[in-house]
Amino acid sequence: MKFEEILICLDMHGCPNRCRHCWLGTTPNGNMPVSELAFAAEEFRPFTEGLQVYDWYREPDYPENYQELFAVCSRLSDRPGEHFELASFWRLVRDREYGKWLSSLGLKAVQLTLFGTAETTDFYVGRKGAYREILEAMDILIENKISPRIQVFVNRNNIGELGHIENLVRERELEARCRAFGGAFSCFLHQGSCDGKNEKWYDAWITQEDLEKIPPFFEAYTLRHFGKETLTDVFGRTEQALYEELIADSSTASYVSQSPVFNIDKDFNVYPNISTPAPHWCLGNLKRDGAGAVLENYAESRSAAQHTRLTVPLCEIVKARGDRGGRGLFSREDYIELMLNRYCREMGK
Repeated sequence: MKFEEILICLDMHGCPNRCRHCWLGTTPNGNMPVSELAFAAEEFRPFTEGLQVYDWYREPDYPENYQELFAVCSRLSDRPGEHFELASFWRLVRDREYGKWLSSLGLKAVQLTLFGTAETTDFYVGRKGAYREILEAMDILIENKISPRIQVFVNRNNIGELGHIENLVRERELEARCRAFGGAFSCFLHQGSCDGKNEKWYDAWITQEDLEKIPPFFEAYTLRHFGKETLTDVFGRTEQALYEELIADSSTASYVSQSPVFNIDKDFNVYPNISTPAPHWCLGNLKRDGAGAVLENYAESRSAAQHTRLTVPLCEIVKARGDRGGRGLFSREDYIELMLNRYCREMGK
């Protein structure tokens, strides 16, 4: 059993936030020693031609020794590590060297997430003062010649606050300030996938009628970001339309890849990076079972979710857990994932 590449992500220190939209969930934070990175890497290394190692899957650079961890991950990986255009706004406002370090890595943009007003953003981030810190983080990024990219999760509860965010972008002159150092400001809307904590907002999911409430400002930026022609292309089709299509689909599917990504929680339980880390996706425990057994479970689709998708016709899953009259908008794959998670959870798998 040999994979082309394996990417492993350890939730070594967790996250300072308790976001009510997070598809990864809001499990308790851990405090793993650096040595666990080497342990995990050596467990998986015999089973792949190329290994990539990351010390986080929720909040990058949250711990004090973020530079050390990035260096260790790079050393343990078989090709140069990539920071991605993600960063900790919690750390940005508490460590002035952090912005400089991000810039030294060559980052040109960093994503920040807003939901509306200060009260609404603090509510969704799950931490009072988060909105204020996000605004401060914008300035710190620009000081270091890094463009802020504003992501807005939208549902029917906060769609009326998009005007506030538009005014914020204009008043802070984010586009002009980025352009002044040769950067490119961007922002976009989406509803996210309906899993993890975000599944709670299913009843407030965006509908086709709601798309008419999106200001032209955000429509233009969103279409540019996703390279789409209409907002329907971004937000997807109605559950009703997807339900009618999928109840005629008796196919099954495998989630096994030759280049898998695995999330490892603070207790060393391992999950494929397909959906929220939930019991029905668990592949085993790295400490107890070892990487060989975990990878065999993955390759043989033994997690309850993998096994269900591989053996139960899609039409049965959708008939059992879908809403024939649902008006929310979903991409096809996100809707299948929602149905699969519901099916596994409610069947006790």
